Amino acid sequence: MPYVSHSFTGRSFVNGQRGFTLIELMIVLVIIGIVASIAYPSYTRYVQKSVRTDAHADLMQAASELERCYTRSYTYSNCSISSSSPESNYTIEMTSTGDGYLLTAESNQKPNQDDGCNELTLSSSGERLPDACW
Repeated sequence: MPYVSHSFTGRSFVNGQRGFTLIELMIVLVIIGIVASIAYPSYTRYVQKSVRTDAHADLMQAASELERCYTRSYTYSNCSISSSSPESNYTIEMTSTGDGYLLTAESNQKPNQDDGCNELTLSSSGERLPDACW
C-alpha cells in the first residue's frame, strides 16, 4: 500500500468535515467591530436629525396657528397650540411677549450633551435658535 501524505492548510479534516479556525473567526469579529464602530455614530446622528425634524414641523405648524389666531383677535395671548409634537418627541410651549410670541420645543428624550439641541426656539420675528440645530 503506497504512503499518502496529507497536507494541512490551516483547516482540519476530521472525518471529511471542514470548519473555520479560531483565528479566522476572530478576524471576522474584528472586521465586524470596525464596521460597527464606523456605522453606529453615523446612524445615531441620522436618528437625532430625524427626531429634530419632528420639532421643526411642530414649531412651524404652531407658528402658523398663532398667525391665523392673530388675524382674528389681533393678539397672541388668547391663542392655543398643541402641546406636543406630531411624534411626541418634543413638548411645545408658547410664551406671549408684548407684540409677539416665543415658541419653545423641549425634548422628551434623555438629554444629549454632545448635540446641544434639546431645546429649540422660534420667535414671532422668525428667529430660530440654536442656529446649528436648524
